[in-house]
Amino acid sequence: MKKLYLASGSPRRRELLTQIGVPFSAINADIDETPLKDESPSAYVERLARGKAEAGRRTVVSEADFCVLGSDTAVVLDGKILGKPVDEVEACAMLMMLSGREHEVLTAIAVLEGERCESRVVRSLVRFRSISRDEAAAYWASGEPRDKAGGYGIQGLGAVFVAQLNGSYSAVVGLPLCETFELLGHFGIPCWQTLNAR
Repeated sequence: MKKLYLASGSPRRRELLTQIGVPFSAINADIDETPLKDESPSAYVERLARGKAEAGRRTVVSEADFCVLGSDTAVVLDGKILGKPVDEVEACAMLMMLSGREHEVLTAIAVLEGERCESRVVRSLVRFRSISRDEAAAYWASGEPRDKAGGYGIQGLGAVFVAQLNGSYSAVVGLPLCETFELLGHFGIPCWQTLNAR
């Protein structure tokens, strides 16, 4: 069986991959995440997912038969990418922009084996209820928004802001499981392996 490496430091992505029964080893894949001039949000997340997979491949030295999975998520409002907030002011400003509105969450995945790479971009729409400034400040104080695209986590305390979701819940968390299952299958890596091993 091919070995799979997850090129991500995200605990959420590790949990999601474990959830569908795929054994893997997590590796770091640090890349420059600065958007290119005139790059669309969709092209941006796909480039980063592929870039992380390629960076991850460079860290694996001895395995003969392996694949690397890279992923990236962006929160997009009015065509603008909202990154990870650097401080409370930026986090609260993001939440106020998202308050009472619908935004896009784009998550790209890429699977790399040798010179072959396949990728997908999954688009979900998330609508927030109205959020007060006090709520935004209290949410920042919880510590949760600090490492989250768009300044919130749907799988955590930020779930209370989400009034509606049209698309993939797991993609908003950080790894679209349906598309991951399909893509891994193209490379001969089945899901539910841990179930079959019992």
